[in-house]
Amino acid sequence: MPKINNHLVIMAGGVGSRFWPMSTAENPKQFIDVLGCGKTLLQLTVERFGDLVAPENIWVVTNEKYADIVAQQLPSMPRTNILCEPCRRNTAPCIAYVSWRIKKKDPKANIVVTPSDHIVMNVPEFQRVISECMKFTSDTDAIVTLGMKPSRPETGYGYIQANLAAPSLRNKGIFRVDSFREKPDLSTAQQYIQQNNYFWNAGIFIWNVNTIVNAFRMYQPKLAKIFENMLPIYGTPEEQAVVNEKFPGCENISVDYAIMEKAEEIFVCPADFGWSDLGTWGSLMTQSKRDLYGNAAIGPDVQLFECHNCIVHTAQEKKVVVQGLDGYIVAENNNTLLICKLSEEQRIKQFSEPKP
Repeated sequence: MPKINNHLVIMAGGVGSRFWPMSTAENPKQFIDVLGCGKTLLQLTVERFGDLVAPENIWVVTNEKYADIVAQQLPSMPRTNILCEPCRRNTAPCIAYVSWRIKKKDPKANIVVTPSDHIVMNVPEFQRVISECMKFTSDTDAIVTLGMKPSRPETGYGYIQANLAAPSLRNKGIFRVDSFREKPDLSTAQQYIQQNNYFWNAGIFIWNVNTIVNAFRMYQPKLAKIFENMLPIYGTPEEQAVVNEKFPGCENISVDYAIMEKAEEIFVCPADFGWSDLGTWGSLMTQSKRDLYGNAAIGPDVQLFECHNCIVHTAQEKKVVVQGLDGYIVAENNNTLLICKLSEEQRIKQFSEPKP
């Protein structure tokens, strides 16, 4: 049975266009069966927490236009636990809102915050790590972030520099953070992975509710005041109207800048459970099953001939045949077909934008 004070917060408001045409602003990647497994990334996110958190303690913060999609995909979660942002203001206002909302319901809450569009290959190890971190934060004022052990010099992720000489007395697998580093250039990333104390920043945080609201009070008092003043209306019919009025006035700032880089009791738990943020077609290809020629195919009947290092995602087509491509993306969705070099996928956003 999950502990009654364990809560899960899923941030699901992002609008991703890098997986176009599979994902669009109307149906972002977190609501899509990206892996071809019959479940969306949002559903997989909830599923991987298993019995760690009860359904009534799962919260999703999303854009108001996605609320119905969330409710359809997570029917066991109370509809009142879907918190709607009227506009995008980055992760700090999102986390501040849900933290005070949870505090009103459960003043002893112990919270894990995660994005909705990542994947994890080793779920039992993920659950073990999360459980250990939640034990660590349940009765301390510590903030814990997960650090993924890097497998390559990745320039698309931020990094966490850990002080491996200073493990926590409560848990020898959790260490103090020396610094957070921005996404590096290739040379810097290569230097990081040559050392054993740099980890990818997965954007997964664990803390108890009093720790995080006190951190907002100390480091972001204006933001804290907005959501603390709303305590009387949380859980009432007036909540959404007041949020719609106050939320646009919040500073557009990430929780990394707002809290993580300022707070003192910051720890990192190094982990290795097959994590990816699925930020690109290339990352999806890396996490997918590939044939002897390096091809990944997601669809009911995909046949590849003389192809190498390609990813084909055609889940809506009955049969797809591709011949003679090397290093390409082939993706189809809603009557739109994309054929693009993997090396040029950073240009996909311009392909997806309507012509004037």
